[in-house]
Amino acid sequence: MSDRNGPVVGVIPAAGRGVRLGESLPKAFVELDGRTMLDRAVEAMLASAVVDRVVVVVPPELVASVAATAPARVCVVAGGAERTDSVRAGLAAAEDAAYVLVHDAARALTPPRLFARIVVELRGGRSAVIPVLPVADTVKSVDRDGRVTGTPDRSVLRAVQTPQGFEAGLLRRANAGAGDATDDAGLVERLGEGVYTVPGEPLAFKITTPLDLVLARAVLAAGAPVGQES
Repeated sequence: MSDRNGPVVGVIPAAGRGVRLGESLPKAFVELDGRTMLDRAVEAMLASAVVDRVVVVVPPELVASVAATAPARVCVVAGGAERTDSVRAGLAAAEDAAYVLVHDAARALTPPRLFARIVVELRGGRSAVIPVLPVADTVKSVDRDGRVTGTPDRSVLRAVQTPQGFEAGLLRRANAGAGDATDDAGLVERLGEGVYTVPGEPLAFKITTPLDLVLARAVLAAGAPVGQES
């Protein structure tokens, strides 16, 4: 059981290449209005006032350059080939953490209040908490031939975002020897542990494709209060 008043450490796995974005740089280092997605993700974590320090996980060849400009309370470590490798590297650098928030750098416009919302639930006794949004589109399941096999009830479906928050010990157990997963909550679910939800934020959308990048830049151009509380 974690110390409910213990440290909260943010882990940002940013070692991926992000080829779907169509940029020459690794995705986390693409700029939005003069600041990289990684910088914006770190700033939002620290601005939340609920994260004690942040571990940034980057490609090995970028550790020195990122560390040279990292703000106080941020450490930089080398990541691995898969996302889970990078999360494990982040956990290794967060040995004192009571709670860990794992956050995608690609969700660069996430408001600080969402980090706070997760930490309130963790300190209140939840061991795994994720932000979600209702699914607006009709969803179909299909077979390998592309034939529709069913229409799930979208009223019970949710789109998952980050930050995802966990008791540190639980996340370490979930990642020990685990295969790859699209999110850390999935690894926790495999242990049979409960994962709880809080309302997500529309601005916490993931910047994955060129169209997402256009949207993010449009949001910033419109003057939305991103990275600070309104």
